[in-house]
Amino acid sequence: MKYHNITHDDMLNGDGLRVVLWVSGCEHKCYNCHNKITWDINNGLIFDDNAKNEIFNQLEKDYIKGITFSGGDPLHKQNRTEVFNITKEIKAKFPKKDIWLYTGYTWEEINDLDIIKYIDVLVDGKYIEELSNQELEWRGSSNQRVIDVKKTLMEYKIISY
Repeated sequence: MKYHNITHDDMLNGDGLRVVLWVSGCEHKCYNCHNKITWDINNGLIFDDNAKNEIFNQLEKDYIKGITFSGGDPLHKQNRTEVFNITKEIKAKFPKKDIWLYTGYTWEEINDLDIIKYIDVLVDGKYIEELSNQELEWRGSSNQRVIDVKKTLMEYKIISY
């Protein structure tokens, strides 16, 4: 897996102060995407032990609420295994930290993936320029949903965060 950046003390991509991993690879290619540089699966840095250690060092800080996976698309088919493995490792080592994941896929397309049970909040759906709204929290267009994954799985219906 390749990535473009690891952001520390981020306040824009989820609730609270977070560390954000910006992965490479996105097949959705949404019009007016704010992060086109991450579309190419082959661009960026190789996600290695140094990158993982940087994330884990950030997560050890008491004031960091959790991690957000963004990109690109963390659920690009070439990213799924590695993102799944790191989410499992984070939940095992930092059970009180939450995991947010942004994807262009909808809940209905990916809710059967094993990774879902390790995610706390999923922001789903492609960015659609015509539905863009600067007033929305944690998402860019009104078709996107901020889903409380645990409650959604328990209640068998979409529950917003």
